[in-house]
Amino acid sequence: MSPQLQITALDGIPLINSGDDLAVVINAALARNDLTLQSGDILVLAQKIVSKAEGRIVDLNTVNPGPEACDLAAQVDKDPRLVELILSESSAVVRAKTGVLITEHRLGWIMANAGIDASNVNGDGLVLLLPLDSDLTCRHLRAALQQHWQVDVGVIINDSFGRPWRLGTTGVALGAAGVPSLWDRCGETDLFGRELKATHQAIADELAAAASLLQGQGAEGRPVVLIRGLDLAPGIEIPAQPAATLLRDKSADLFR
Repeated sequence: MSPQLQITALDGIPLINSGDDLAVVINAALARNDLTLQSGDILVLAQKIVSKAEGRIVDLNTVNPGPEACDLAAQVDKDPRLVELILSESSAVVRAKTGVLITEHRLGWIMANAGIDASNVNGDGLVLLLPLDSDLTCRHLRAALQQHWQVDVGVIINDSFGRPWRLGTTGVALGAAGVPSLWDRCGETDLFGRELKATHQAIADELAAAASLLQGQGAEGRPVVLIRGLDLAPGIEIPAQPAATLLRDKSADLFR
């Protein structure tokens, strides 16, 4: 594994609006920062700019909550209109108590409020939904960047997740393309020659968390991060996988 990584937040990313071409935005930001993409580079994008570009903003005043949403909203003490949106983006409710609504997002992620929130969304009553398909968006964006730069790059969309048993949020990968999201290291040995039997390294999540440190959680305005220098196993080809690879199968989930 490479002994160091270079992690750079791109300055000058403008506020994103529905319909904006993120490849064009990123290329312009790279030029402003006097950077060019190299083979092996990985770009990490905050989920919010992707959702904004995809027009995933919803005005709560346009939402009419149904009976299920109203009943659940009373249980968790949340706006029924927000709960209606959460249910529409979810396949199941995992936990519900006052102030807390954990659901299984339609794409499989277990998260609070199906990832819907209003932070860094300009306008009263406006909330932002997750991208329609983050893995697909990463593939399209990677293809556009590779066509422009003629180099092999990776793309990750990250978001901030809370975690059971630990306080605070950390960045995780919602989408990935051209990145080995999950590195199966079973069969390798440790320092003392013992065989690794259950070691799967969540590379995409680790990269997402590293980028999140520079992106910040407030008004930093740095939603795109360039990671350079990742070399997991020199001379060994590790296949790229979508971020969906990181989802644990329900049959192996001991906590639901």
